[in-house]
Amino acid sequence: MVGNAATVGRSGVHDFILLRATAIVLASYSLFMAYFFLSTPDVTFEIWQGLFSGLGMKVFTVLALLAVLIHAWIGIWQVLSDYVKAAFLRGSLQFIFSVTLVAYFVAGLITVWGV
Repeated sequence: MVGNAATVGRSGVHDFILLRATAIVLASYSLFMAYFFLSTPDVTFEIWQGLFSGLGMKVFTVLALLAVLIHAWIGIWQVLSDYVKAAFLRGSLQFIFSVTLVAYFVAGLITVWGV
């Protein structure tokens, strides 16, 4: 089997499993946030800050952020490999998207952990 260094997983099956796992994390986070907004009659800054002050919520948020980024990277890789045939252009776009996703992750960490 030929491995591709651009994929997140080692194979198509691994990417498939990663997509399903990240989808579960994102669905769980979305349902939790929907429950929070439906069960909290008045969301103030203090309530919002209290929600995100706990370690569990910070870890859950970073896990959801990481899931979004993995999900996005696999999707971007699949689209670029299907529709962009020029190797240099595809590599350049993958590099730009990779740097952007890393920047989003760093910004998310700084936002959640307040570094």
